[in-house]
This record gives sequence, structure tokens and C-alpha cells, in this order.
Amino acid sequence: MRSLIKLGVPVVAAALALTACGGTKDNSSSSGSGGKQCDLKIGYFGALTGDAANLGVNIKNGVELAVNQYNAKHSDCKVTLETFDSQGDPSVAPALAQKAVSDKKLVGIVGPAFSGESKAADPIFEQAGLNIISASATNPSLSEQGWKVFHRVLGNDATQGPAAAKYIKDVLKAQKPFVIDDSSEYGKGLADIVRKDLGTAVVGNDAIQQKQTDFSGSVTKVTASNADALFFGGYYAEAALLTKQLRQAGWKGTFVAADGVKDDGYIKAGGAATEGAIMTCPCVPPDAAPQFAEAYKKAYNSDPATYSAEAFDAANVFLDGIAAGKTSNADMNAFIASYDKPGVTKQIKFDAKGEPASVSVWAYKVEGGKIVKDQEIK
Repeated sequence: MRSLIKLGVPVVAAALALTACGGTKDNSSSSGSGGKQCDLKIGYFGALTGDAANLGVNIKNGVELAVNQYNAKHSDCKVTLETFDSQGDPSVAPALAQKAVSDKKLVGIVGPAFSGESKAADPIFEQAGLNIISASATNPSLSEQGWKVFHRVLGNDATQGPAAAKYIKDVLKAQKPFVIDDSSEYGKGLADIVRKDLGTAVVGNDAIQQKQTDFSGSVTKVTASNADALFFGGYYAEAALLTKQLRQAGWKGTFVAADGVKDDGYIKAGGAATEGAIMTCPCVPPDAAPQFAEAYKKAYNSDPATYSAEAFDAANVFLDGIAAGKTSNADMNAFIASYDKPGVTKQIKFDAKGEPASVSVWAYKVEGGKIVKDQEIK
């Protein structure tokens, strides 16, 4: 799949139809559970509070919408959504994962949301056999650990990093790019890929820390380098302050970041300084899934944001499995491995490592105080 816009209404309609009928009609289960189980749960694992909470809420809402639609069609056998607020903190994730795997009614987790917490929590999910489908964790190494329960519905940073570098080189035609990361599993991993792809063109590198607020040292390095573009690997809280301080220092280059910055919180905190900033994301623009966008706005009185649609797709894999009677960990794992159905973002199918079979990366930009679609990066 190269152009998600071409998926448009037919795929969305098909996805909603599948959701409405509960997916497959296969009600067999080798779990020995007997009849229909009507006290099951799926979970959302990720930040609901903390500096990156907005990204987590986007995902939770997508999961919640899928569960509510499922329950409307299965009122005699509803599924409950359980939330696990990690605060986006890898140090919190292990204990939270232990809590999740102890709940025997939980048949799957949408998440973990971020790469750092995924690295910390996923071994616990693997040991317990509890299946996970992340809508947002993009570090490439997550699928290289041999974890059988790991899946994600979006492309990883081995795709996003080169796409961001390509945009900097081919679209911005930057001659002197600078690269900064936030030292996180996600931010540094992504920035290192961008550094590699930009090669000798990079005029400077730096690293900051999450929760840092004074970026004067980095600002001095960027301005002294005469950089015409800056790639930042990290999240929106730090990105907003960094952008603001760069503009206050008179820097005129283009600020480029990735999916961790693609949130309205970046604009709210950074104000006018964010105008013209570019973000890459392996996520679809709202007009690629218009029916989903309409349903989301009706439910939450706001447009779907980063990874809401991907979370909706991830949740529906589990919900289709429940409808098919796949309630044991082993049965659900086999169900996910053979899953091949249209979602609202793409055809949902996983390879042997849990990676999505189809991937695309889009560029977005801040224009008129809003994040809008720019172009797909081929």
C-alpha cells in the first residue's frame, strides 16, 4: 500500500461492517472454555497523566470507541475496557504490567503506548502470554526480541527515520541539518536513524533530558552551527519549549520532529514559534478514514488525533477475536497471527515478528496554528 487516501470510504465501510457483525463467524475455541464468555476485558496501557498524556488519551479514546461500538452490537455479552495509566514512565511500567497479567479476564492489551515503557513491560506480558498490540510504540528493536505476544499496527522508526531524513534532504533541501534527541528509548533511537541517513550533512548533534526546561546550551549550539533545519527526536512538551527558545534567539531554520510531537499540546505550549514546524508520523490523516473521524468527533466532540484511528484498529483485532470465541491467550495469539482484514487505517495483517504488513509515513505541518496534512513521504 502506497497511498492511504485511496483506501478511503470502501475500507472504512468494510472495517465498520466487520466491527458491527463481530468479525468472523468462527465460534470454535480450543481453550476449553465451553460457552460464550461475557465478562471479558481488553486493556489500554499508556500515559493518561504526565507530560505526554495527550498522546495517550488519543489512543485510549480510539480503543474506547471500538469497545463502545462492539458493545452496542453485542448488548447481551459486553466487553469492558480496563485502563492502565503508565504516565509514560518506564519505571512505572513493570509493576503496572504485573497488575495487568494478574487479571485473568483480560484477553489483550492495546499498548504499551511508548517505546521506553514497552521495553520495560513487554517481557512481563511475554512471560504471562498476554497478547499486546501497540498503536504507537515505534522503536525498531521491540520486534527483534523474539516476543511472541508483541504486535503493532504502525510502521516502526526504521521506516519513519529514513522518511524524516528524506523529507529534510529532498523537500526542505536543507544543507546544514542539526539533530537533537531527548535521550529516551524512542527519541534517541529515532534520532540516531535520522543521523545515519543524513550522514555527513549533519553539522551538529546534541542531547537533552525529558522534563528539561532550559535549552540555552542547545540553542547556542544550533545558532552557532548556522543550521538551516533541526530534527528533534522526542515528545511535545520539550519540543515546544525548545522551539520557542530557538525562535527567541533568532533562529530561522525549519524545526522537524516526529510522531511524539504531533499533538496540539505542542502548539499550545510553543505558540507562534511552532508555525511552520514539520512532523512525520506513520499514521493516517483524518480524511483517509472519514467515517471513523465522524464517529470519533460525535463521541468526543473533537477530531481524532495522533494514533486514535490506529488504536481503534488494534482494539478491533481483539474484539473480533472475542466474538470468534478466542478467549485463551494461545487462541488469541493464533487469531492475531492469521488476522487479515480491512481496518480504518490500512489492511490489518501482521508478519512473524508482529510488524504490520503495510506501512506508510506522512508529513504534517503547523499551519495557521493547526497541525495539517502536508504529504505522504514515499
